[in-house]
Amino acid sequence: MSDIIYPRSPKEIMSGWVHLPRFVDKIRLSLAGKLADDYTKNFTKGFDGWWLTAAGLEADAFIAVVKNTIIDGQVADWVAQNIKKTDVEKAAFATNLLDCGRDGDAAGRLQHRKDQAGVGGRADIQTFVDLIDADEKRL
Repeated sequence: MSDIIYPRSPKEIMSGWVHLPRFVDKIRLSLAGKLADDYTKNFTKGFDGWWLTAAGLEADAFIAVVKNTIIDGQVADWVAQNIKKTDVEKAAFATNLLDCGRDGDAAGRLQHRKDQAGVGGRADIQTFVDLIDADEKRL
């Protein structure tokens, strides 16, 4: 049995943002010294970084917000009060993140990563989010 505590799926939504619950989980795990090694090299980069850029935040500032909260509702309230993005902007971010890997150069990178993970033949894994969910035993 694995000792890894998996963060929520990138598909989860908080305050209208996909990936935000996952990023909050990763921050809380990191602060507790329990973020698995596989996650530490890309912590605040990759999809985390995409979210930070879309939200207009620096990593350290948002980590401090999460550190000073106890429950997700407090983070959600802070996000709702301090990140002024439209539903259209949030939807565009969601589309970009959730569809990453479907075409272009990203499709080739996804296939390479699927092959590395031993799931190259799985047609149900069509995006990087699907690959994450498969790796974390949700798909």
